Amino acid sequence: QVQLVESGGGLVQAGGSLRLSCAASGRSFSNYVMGWFRQAPGKEREFVAAISWTAEATDYADSVKGRFAISRDNPKNTVYLQMNSLKPDDTAAYYCAADRNYARRRLVAAYDYWGQGTQVTVSS
Repeated sequence: QVQLVESGGGLVQAGGSLRLSCAASGRSFSNYVMGWFRQAPGKEREFVAAISWTAEATDYADSVKGRFAISRDNPKNTVYLQMNSLKPDDTAAYYCAADRNYARRRLVAAYDYWGQGTQVTVSS
């Protein structure tokens, strides 16, 4: 079992930055691929970024590539999402998730564990 708790969301102006954190409890954090997803009102949950077990590989949605950066600190059982040059379209609830399979990293259904989400609102 893995429990995930996100933090760091908030209200920011367009062009600003936020860093989200996701703290994991439970065993073997380094055995899990970690992903960030987001869901805006009335829309489906969508992939944002993922990072492999020891951070040797990362993947990003085209909409955030070059603006967002995912990282992890395995000794601290934490994964981060640095978000720069934020746009109003980035407004959503952001969720972290854990799965063992990097090949399915972009699929919502692939992830076994989810956090409760943290709200990010970008004003224009």
